[in-house]
Amino acid sequence: MLIELHIENLGVIENLRLPIRDGFTVLTGETGAGKTMLVEAINLVVGGRADASIVRSGAQEARVEALFHVRRDGGREDEEIILTRIVPLDGRSRAYINGRPVTVASLAEVGADLIDIHGQHAHQKLLSASAQRDALDQFAGVDLAPIEAARQQLVEIDANMAALGGDERMRAREIDLLTFQCSEIESTAIEDADEDKRLEVEEDLLSDAVNIREALHRCVDALGADDGAIDRLGTALSAIESAKVSGELGARLQAVFADLDDVASEFRALAESVEENPERLSEIRDRRRLLRDIMKKYGDTLADVIAYGAEARQRLDELTSYSARISELEEEKSLALGQLHRAQEVVGKVRRKAAPRLSEEITSRLSALAMENAHVVVDVGEGPDDVAGDRVVFLLSANPGSPLLPLTKVASGGELARTMLSLRLTLSTDPATMIFDEVDAGIGGGAAVAVADALAQLGAQHQVLAVTHLGQMAATAHHHIHVTKEVVKGNTFGHAHALSDDERIDELARMLSGGLADESARQHARDMLAAKASERTGSVANRAAKKSSSSTSSPKIKP
Repeated sequence: MLIELHIENLGVIENLRLPIRDGFTVLTGETGAGKTMLVEAINLVVGGRADASIVRSGAQEARVEALFHVRRDGGREDEEIILTRIVPLDGRSRAYINGRPVTVASLAEVGADLIDIHGQHAHQKLLSASAQRDALDQFAGVDLAPIEAARQQLVEIDANMAALGGDERMRAREIDLLTFQCSEIESTAIEDADEDKRLEVEEDLLSDAVNIREALHRCVDALGADDGAIDRLGTALSAIESAKVSGELGARLQAVFADLDDVASEFRALAESVEENPERLSEIRDRRRLLRDIMKKYGDTLADVIAYGAEARQRLDELTSYSARISELEEEKSLALGQLHRAQEVVGKVRRKAAPRLSEEITSRLSALAMENAHVVVDVGEGPDDVAGDRVVFLLSANPGSPLLPLTKVASGGELARTMLSLRLTLSTDPATMIFDEVDAGIGGGAAVAVADALAQLGAQHQVLAVTHLGQMAATAHHHIHVTKEVVKGNTFGHAHALSDDERIDELARMLSGGLADESARQHARDMLAAKASERTGSVANRAAKKSSSSTSSPKIKP
């Protein structure tokens, strides 16, 4: 619901902060006072077209902010949303949601769920093809879940088929490439991820065998007997044993002697094992060259090459088994298409059966809204290309002899607004806030009363704002906003405020008497307001009685 509207430097309005209440609210005032400018402000803030010409003379930019109160999760959660639109004299307009900059398209997307404007403006949700289809579905109680499920299944099947390589030539090229890669990797016969590291150690050993063997023998000689470290250590052990002072120190020296003897033995064995082997060295170098070549193609390490080879083999197996798998997927797709077709048939049948009933109900409501000769047809697509009847178009013939045309091509703003009003009364769907501009164009008397009553009825479930020049409609509203303008020092200033009860009587009297608000006109205004108040009290009581006597709602029609 729209809570507050703040306007700066828009047309004749310099600065206006206007609270908006729920229910049915009328906006009245003399011609040119700025009523339409208020509607234009709301249109801007929900993504309507911006024109620099609307910026107030002398100002650099126009600014509109709208505060909305939104109920989420079935009314269990409340949220406030602030939509802002700034229109500069130069450059593109800017849009904000809760203070954060967004595109105008994003603003319009959010605004479409919050408010709908009917009349001379382009922002009319029910004019879109998808909204008209949704309206028919809501009226008919159509369940689209089976169609959505079948379509989702088809998307998944098509994705699986595409992943297998749906194009025969592309698949053949990929098979050739993968076959070569798998063959190259597998023929290399990599032992494990550490094979190259082991070969590197062995290569270093064999490439300098003579020097390594000589160094090891020198190490053994230095450690061994003949005045070597072990011999001298043995002499030290004998000395301390003869002195009988070995103790703990002697034990430690004995352990060092044993470890050194073992190390010398291992170095001796290693020296004897080192031999020159040119053939083995050549083999190792060739092998390492092969491993480096394979890593250049398939990975930085042998572990990467092994992983790539496993993935390539898996993909190759999938492609080579394509025929069997594609047969399975084609069978699944055929079944899914059958399910989709059957679901579409059921939905199409429900839509086509409900369309005449919706047409009749809207037409009957139009008759009560001073469009006695209007005729509405809800046209639903047919044929093999539209089994589900997805093509839904609302057609209107406003006058005798006029052809049925889509609502988007209806020329009269008043006729279009009343058609939208009848749709809203029939469907009673979101958004929560609706604005009707020019809805009373070309009507009066009983027709004006009927339109006013219809708006009041809609206002019982939605927030409704209507621009009007008719006293009958102003008297029916729950709330009344008066729009005025004044000239100060050569500049025009627009104002708007909610009327008190006494002020409302005066404004209504002015509207009824054509500007001469004498006592008789004021009395007439009092009588009208009292009568409407009494009617509303009775309507509330009747609705409460009906609600208490009704235990169930109409069941949803499911395909």
